[in-house]
Amino acid sequence: MGGNRSGVLELAVLGLLHETPLHGYELRKRLNALLGTFRAFGYGSLYPCLKELLAQGLIAEDSPADTRPAGPARPSGQAVNAGQARQRSGQSRYGGQPRHAGPAWHSGQARQRSGRRSKIVYKLTADGKERLQDLLAESGPAAWDDDGFGVHFAFFGQTRADIRLRILEGRRTRLEERLDGVRAAMSRTRERLDSYTLELHRHGLESVEREVRWLNELIASEREYGAASPPRSAPPQSASPHSAPPHSARTAENGTSAGPPPG
Repeated sequence: MGGNRSGVLELAVLGLLHETPLHGYELRKRLNALLGTFRAFGYGSLYPCLKELLAQGLIAEDSPADTRPAGPARPSGQAVNAGQARQRSGQSRYGGQPRHAGPAWHSGQARQRSGRRSKIVYKLTADGKERLQDLLAESGPAAWDDDGFGVHFAFFGQTRADIRLRILEGRRTRLEERLDGVRAAMSRTRERLDSYTLELHRHGLESVEREVRWLNELIASEREYGAASPPRSAPPQSASPHSAPPHSARTAENGTSAGPPPG
């Protein structure tokens, strides 16, 4: 898939389907919950992704079998015609439903509407599981930038400890570089900025500083507890009131509200 955003969506879809098979609507809801409202994906980007994953054999479609009970024997043609005529007569006088329509008629209509089309359920294939492990093993810049970090962090419970540590350290380095740039820009333009613009810059600076402190706590925990842990373990989340970073790491906060799973 081309582009880092497509790669992020691919990882998110495969990771969610690894947990359980899902139909498209439920998958979209979980993606929005995982990625946060600031990085919500709609049908316009989800279904092309699903189509490509299907073509690559990474996921498969599973249509649930129709489990509706068999009805009574089909009546004769004459009886059907007479019944339809009586139904049309009743519908024309009583708003589209038979004159004496009761709960049984309404429930039958509901079953008929719900049974017209089965929802397609998507599930992960063996190749998809291998692809997911390859994506979880990536620890380069795409895994710690603003688009990718939150999704990778959301699946830290399935990621090796050494990969987790490299991603966290890379994210911290990226933010420290950003801090240096913001501080330098503020020192050069402080005299030319009005008080509101200056406060906005200061707010952004404090947001990044909070995220760096949060990353420092996670890195310390990984080094203490995660070096010799099995792949699915993770250090306990810090309960510090400033540990959840807003702004650039808000995706990670929204997608993993409970923090990494305990070891």
